[in-house]
Amino acid sequence: MPSPPLPKLRAELVAVSRRLHQMGWVANHDGNVSVRLTGERLLITPTAVSKLDVDDSMLIVVDLQGKVLEGRKKPFSELELHLAAYRARPEVDCVLHAHPPHATAFGLVGLELGPVAMPELVVSLGDSLPTVPRLMPKTPELVQAVEGAASKVDAMLLAGNGALTLGASLEQALLRMELVEHYAKIVSIAKGLGTVQALPAGELSKLLEARAKAGLGPKPKA
Repeated sequence: MPSPPLPKLRAELVAVSRRLHQMGWVANHDGNVSVRLTGERLLITPTAVSKLDVDDSMLIVVDLQGKVLEGRKKPFSELELHLAAYRARPEVDCVLHAHPPHATAFGLVGLELGPVAMPELVVSLGDSLPTVPRLMPKTPELVQAVEGAASKVDAMLLAGNGALTLGASLEQALLRMELVEHYAKIVSIAKGLGTVQALPAGELSKLLEARAKAGLGPKPKA
């Protein structure tokens, strides 16, 4: 699917940035958004700005090494995590990082968001929502861990640092973040009532087949 014209894409990125704040998934200067452009470039939100206040004039264009090509603001410090996801998944065109409270709480205590117990979750996100272990920011170990997870899944938790979602578009990445937080709420409530029952293996297999037929998930390596 061809990318939207650049002015439309810039407007969409601003809208998604503000939506993250409006949904209560970021605070202060938390969170970041990037989208792939043609010519091995990314359009990204700047550092040190509330996602509610991001506008078109603040957006930055960087190359896939993180070098600024356009824009007056500075890139966000976690750009390496986005670059890791793009390296792992050439078909991915958008990466979101936010701190949705319920999902972030799972990462804070080192839990994966599971078990996977709802069919809709499998079709949209796959059979696991892993938590990348707590590692120091900006370290090669963290970048490698994110790259490894991104090669297998479309959404992950970062222990102590919120959630990361990948998508073929800004809308898809945002919807995946919404689903991660929604499921975290459901599991949090359910675990207070009893044991959450994972989907049977046979049902899980059929759902993963449906996911593959819909063209979702990591593409096989050539």
